[in-house]
Amino acid sequence: MPAFDPAESTPPFDFVLMQNGSANLYWDLAILDDARTRLSALGCRVVRIEADAWCDAASMFDAFAVALDFPDYFGRNFDALNDCLSDVAAGDYGVPADATDLALVLTGYASFAAADPVAAQTLTGCFADQSRTALLFGRRLVCLLQSDDPRFALAPVGAQAVSWNPAEWLDSQRGL
Repeated sequence: MPAFDPAESTPPFDFVLMQNGSANLYWDLAILDDARTRLSALGCRVVRIEADAWCDAASMFDAFAVALDFPDYFGRNFDALNDCLSDVAAGDYGVPADATDLALVLTGYASFAAADPVAAQTLTGCFADQSRTALLFGRRLVCLLQSDDPRFALAPVGAQAVSWNPAEWLDSQRGL
């Protein structure tokens, strides 16, 4: 995706998402689908994984290995996940040659967070760390975390809060 030109009146959608960090929360599936469409139109590879199917970290590691084409030697632990995500950030795999950016869409994330809150928080932190690494390579890694609970919240990731997306930022936009 091209860099944002401040002279433009409206920044591109990926820029707006990344302003508040690499992870954004979504509640409304229509807004999430719109975000997926907009990111795809910008040339971003969009990978959707159903996180509500995960009952523990092991099932999460398996899903990531398949979705992002991790190598067979992937160790299925958080150190190995962080290493593989650093390779994705560098463009070694997980993102095809015709797309420099990656949007990871995790639906039902609150269900996974309820089943394994430490793993959910750790995963978000790993992704945020590698998203910053990707920026050094001129790539964007953004994570869209969908929750059926409009009150769902995660602890800050690094020094960055995980915020609701711009369309659902106000509580009233999530029916609260």
